[in-house]
Amino acid sequence: MSTETADRARAGEPRFRDALRGLPRRVWIISLGNLILQAGSFLPVFIVLYVTQRGHSAGAAGLVLGASGLGRVLGNVIGGYLTDTIGRRWAILLSVMATSGLTASVPFLGPLPTIIAVVGLIGLVSQVYRPAMAAVLIDSVTSAQQRLAAFGVLRFAQNIGSTLGGALGGVLASISYAGLFLVEAAALLLFGMIVAVLLRDAPQPRSDSGTAETQADPAVGYRQVLTDRTLVRFLLMTVFSMFAYIQTAVGLPLHVNDVGLSARDFGLLMGLNGLLVVLLELPITSVISRYRPEYVLAVANLLVCGGLAVSGFTAGMALLAATVVIWTFGEMAYSSIVQAHLASLTPPGMVGRYQGLYGAAYALGTGAGPVIGAAVYAIGPWVLWTLIGVLGLVCAQLSLRLRGSDAVADEPISQPGGATPGRTT
Repeated sequence: MSTETADRARAGEPRFRDALRGLPRRVWIISLGNLILQAGSFLPVFIVLYVTQRGHSAGAAGLVLGASGLGRVLGNVIGGYLTDTIGRRWAILLSVMATSGLTASVPFLGPLPTIIAVVGLIGLVSQVYRPAMAAVLIDSVTSAQQRLAAFGVLRFAQNIGSTLGGALGGVLASISYAGLFLVEAAALLLFGMIVAVLLRDAPQPRSDSGTAETQADPAVGYRQVLTDRTLVRFLLMTVFSMFAYIQTAVGLPLHVNDVGLSARDFGLLMGLNGLLVVLLELPITSVISRYRPEYVLAVANLLVCGGLAVSGFTAGMALLAATVVIWTFGEMAYSSIVQAHLASLTPPGMVGRYQGLYGAAYALGTGAGPVIGAAVYAIGPWVLWTLIGVLGLVCAQLSLRLRGSDAVADEPISQPGGATPGRTT
């Protein structure tokens, strides 16, 4: 048992398994809703095929994707602000209702500029709920273990939903794209109904002194928030990490093709990744809950980037499958803890804005990764894989500098690390 684990045991903090069993109803409600959303999230995956099927060029499809990506970055930023000002429930309802209506309109849009504008707007409003959903989880729990368990359940639901959505989307697209987008609109409405009916009573987080937690100050803008150097390091780590990870969908398939393997082989490699995530992410979350989060993030980044970098110099299915296992374990460790750790670094009343900036950094990394990654790969594949390896070292170093106050690991969540947005730890 590590020193930190012993400290937690002495402090009476529940084990991960017990924390999982004791999660409040709101966590399960949000996780169920997220499963529904992911199972019905088709537009990001099928919009390129839809646009090209309507006779537009690949370049036009790229413009549509670009507008969606820009919208996703802005949507997280706006969603974080709305979460802290109008409240979690209203931010979620605003997001899903607007996204539902806009998604239902896509099959009936005419000119390409209209499609670009509407899809870009969908990218924006569809992200507003994400910081709010994370904030609901953070508000609902009372210890570091519960927070980690809550995000673990959310991720598990997301993985199951994505798996179901991939199969369902393919079937619906083969029948009718109009039906595909209408089903997504219906899934959004269903999630909105769940939130409207079941999330009426907001929890009242309280500090150990018994006073209500500090309310969000609308006058504190993102400029002030970004004076927090720990947050800036966290955001840089997120952008670089996501840039590297998205190469699983860009650089890796290009490499698989270059070494003479088929699209079927790449599909099997991605299937291995998905199977491992669904089966092992929650157990891995239980294991990593014993260790300091900044150490876990550092190791996770090294595994993801190192595994991907090695894959670029590897040929043959057996060796490539081994590298998939390496970076998948890093992915699971990283995804299980990243938002929960950010919550421990967040000052009172700023949960939405901190989670919103995380979402924006995530969207920026995954949005820029395909464009820059493909361009670097065209210069030389070894350049891309070397860059990924270097980014792993950079991300690990940034991760190690993400330690909050000493209370983060052992104290209840009602005592977040830091008291002001200008914290410079």
